[in-house]
Amino acid sequence: MQATDPPASGSQPAASPAAAGPGPALAAPRVLGRAAIASWLRLQLTPGVGVTAGAELIAEFSHPDRVFQAEPGDLHRVLAEVLAGSLVAPAVQALRSPPAALLDEAGRLADATLRWLEQPGHALMALDDPAFPPQLRQIPAAPLLLYTRGRRELLYRPAAAIVGARNASVQGVENADRFAAALSAAGLVIVSGLALGIDAAAHAGGLAAGPEGAGTVAVLGTGIDRLYPARNRELALRIAAEGCIVSEYPLGTPPLPDNFPRRNRIISGLARGVLVIEAAAQSGSLITARYALNQGREVFAVPGSIHATLSKGCHALIRAGQAKLVETAADVLEDMLPDAPRGAGAERQQATVQLRAELEALLLALGHDPAPADALALRAGLSAADAHSHLLALELAGLVERLPGGIFQRLHRRGL
Repeated sequence: MQATDPPASGSQPAASPAAAGPGPALAAPRVLGRAAIASWLRLQLTPGVGVTAGAELIAEFSHPDRVFQAEPGDLHRVLAEVLAGSLVAPAVQALRSPPAALLDEAGRLADATLRWLEQPGHALMALDDPAFPPQLRQIPAAPLLLYTRGRRELLYRPAAAIVGARNASVQGVENADRFAAALSAAGLVIVSGLALGIDAAAHAGGLAAGPEGAGTVAVLGTGIDRLYPARNRELALRIAAEGCIVSEYPLGTPPLPDNFPRRNRIISGLARGVLVIEAAAQSGSLITARYALNQGREVFAVPGSIHATLSKGCHALIRAGQAKLVETAADVLEDMLPDAPRGAGAERQQATVQLRAELEALLLALGHDPAPADALALRAGLSAADAHSHLLALELAGLVERLPGGIFQRLHRRGL
């Protein structure tokens, strides 16, 4: 996608869709030039102006340039609604008289963003762009900028978020994979955060249905050019090719701890509802659930053992009446896709049975000796694509280990 400076505030629409963009049914993002990108980045980077205040300023003044030109009294009035009293005056001062270093950084990042946008499949949308995902625009503290890589059309389709523990149990990983595969097969895009454990299993399940499934979206807590964690890099690259990766953070942003709870509002904001699978009592997944409730989304939780630490968060949501207890994908679909065709539940159940049989066939084919994925696909009677997807799910579950050279080895742990 090429980007050029539009006149004035940079709000002119693109003359035509980007060459690498999706089909004609999907509106192309408005082309942003250097001045416009730098303006949005300046607002995002202004000290004392967080995501909530930034979104409120755009709601009031419609564009960063108008924010910077606004009278101090008008800025004070808007910021006083969302910031503590002692923080308002410094924020107004920073908006009116930014330090030179901030302007330099915004310009540097704008140049880097223009180079990044030259790559096929890369796009950038500002909050005032008509192409900005409408369900995300409506949430409190909507992101000012949204960087996307991959199939941007997935951001406009019905979606379900699946979140949970990073140190998930084997059963939790299997549940996430199975729920995601069934929901994706039924037409729901799977949204998660690319973390280890439940997130990664949900993404793998969302991809398992292949072209017939709805796909998956990964929301990063880093710049979109930083794939984190490193252990999920291969999965992230597959999502970029077959699904979509998004981030609100400027390019190069490292994995700072505060970024991940904040990005959770985007995970829930893109979805019709959030399914929590394994969460401790003080879990980041519960932050996502709270965001979902505040955004008017449905929340679902999978129960577990009363003795398991990773069940405490799910049980707390259910006990408080904040989440619906679910045992099957059909429990989620009856609320999130109420118009699904009759009989779809039986089809989804059959798909789950088939998925489990294929996973077991792969483990049986692997036996006790390491083997390459293509050989395992032949032994198990699977396509190469299905075998690779299932091997990833088994790897995430701790049942197989990937060795150098694309070889897989079975781990002797509790099986399926």
